[in-house]
Amino acid sequence: MNDAQEVRGDVVTSYRKAPTRTLTAGGVTFAYRELGPKAGVPVVFITHLAAVLDNWDPRVVDGIAARHRVITFDNRGVGASSGSTPKTIEEMAKDAVTFIRGLGLKQVDIHGFSMGGMIAQVIVRNEPQLVRKLILTGTGPAGGEGIKNVSRLSHLDTVRALFTLQDPKQYLFFTRTAGGRRAGKQFLARLKERTHDRDKAISLTSYFAQLKAIHRWGLAQPQDLSVIRQPVLVANGESDRMVPTKNSFELARRLPNADIVVYPDAGHGGIFQFHEQFVAEALDFLER
Repeated sequence: MNDAQEVRGDVVTSYRKAPTRTLTAGGVTFAYRELGPKAGVPVVFITHLAAVLDNWDPRVVDGIAARHRVITFDNRGVGASSGSTPKTIEEMAKDAVTFIRGLGLKQVDIHGFSMGGMIAQVIVRNEPQLVRKLILTGTGPAGGEGIKNVSRLSHLDTVRALFTLQDPKQYLFFTRTAGGRRAGKQFLARLKERTHDRDKAISLTSYFAQLKAIHRWGLAQPQDLSVIRQPVLVANGESDRMVPTKNSFELARRLPNADIVVYPDAGHGGIFQFHEQFVAEALDFLER
């Protein structure tokens, strides 16, 4: 795709070309990017543990931005956003709402992946009028099975990756089958497509704060998800080691208005491995 096709008029159609902007709200300067059509309900993407703006799969972002305004952002203390990262999911949710309201948005759709899906659940419970539809991927409910082990798994796989000169996400997000390994390599290559104006990496302080928040979420009392009346799309790979896949089934069972999609031979990064199918299902869900 050439540059002219990636920016039509003043509408950015490629995440690779979306400029990084800043917005100051609630004493925090948030770094964010947006692309896609200007009209309609925007889809706000909330990202995973240790991720910055450049960790979103451009195929997923571009696929949804072909028909919807997409906004990605660094929450407080992460990447190029100012402030210090909170140690609870609830505080992160408050910061995300501050950012969304700071953009002047009255209603959004939210796509939360992994830790982002935990944050999204808190937002929709606390601010139900703000959220029209919810996409929860690679995530689980408060107190969900195995979520408290994310820190241990992350540390183990980071060490494994160092010894094998691999990116930890190859282990954490993908299965060890031939298909999973290939998908992991392709995903990691896509993350490098943007070559200019890349985001700052997360600091170790922020990373450890996020790990603490996820650990607390894993130990928390289950919440009443029946109060969430919005339509929800739940998606995951069938072999998620980070947030075990049974948590996705648990979400779909407890949310009164949920559909679930599970991808074969896929792990935590199932939506990236099966990005074409996921984008098609997400668009169908958002436009229903």
